[in-house]
Amino acid sequence: MNTNVIGPLLVTLDLGGTFVFALSGAAAAVRHRLDIFGVMVLAFAAGNAGGMTRDLLIGAVPPAAIASGYYVSVSVLAGAIVFFWHPLVTRFKHSVQWLDAIGLAFFAVAGAEKALEYGLIPPMAALLGMLTGIGGGMLRDMLVREIPVVLRADLYALAALAGALVVVAGYALQLSPVASTAAGGLLCFALRYGAIRHGWRVPSARAPGGAAKGKEQEKQ
Repeated sequence: MNTNVIGPLLVTLDLGGTFVFALSGAAAAVRHRLDIFGVMVLAFAAGNAGGMTRDLLIGAVPPAAIASGYYVSVSVLAGAIVFFWHPLVTRFKHSVQWLDAIGLAFFAVAGAEKALEYGLIPPMAALLGMLTGIGGGMLRDMLVREIPVVLRADLYALAALAGALVVVAGYALQLSPVASTAAGGLLCFALRYGAIRHGWRVPSARAPGGAAKGKEQEKQ
């Protein structure tokens, strides 16, 4: 693997994912009318939970989110943007979902790439890419007492896994890491776009008695 390319690529993907997920966390905080401290906490949590979990699991310690001031700065910047100019961020319908979809794509491919760089076998690298992608959104939703989107019927974890698998396949075929991460990120975002825009879903559990609809539709 070309470390001259991978290093800057990982930093770019990580910081991009951190910024977008931090925006989504801050937007969720504003929607729940939290104060500025709550907005910053949710921005940092959403922006860094997935990456920190990944780094701890692969032994990249201390995690980049606390080893470098850039991650905190990016999270604070995102939180400040949403807190002071939240009408510009939240004016669009499903704004948190769209920001989440972009962040998911960034982190899914970044997680897989970093796992491969640290010597994980391809199947585990793909799973770690998925975990990196879903971690921030799960923590954000739990902090505002919502059912995490990954536990609902949306194409969420599967979208992250699909993007990570493209990265792993590109690594196995010795393709350019830039090309494979771009393709994986686009696939992940496309699947989330279909879920948000067109209602693509995986089968969901039905309540006893044959109830036809689940609560996963409430926030669409």
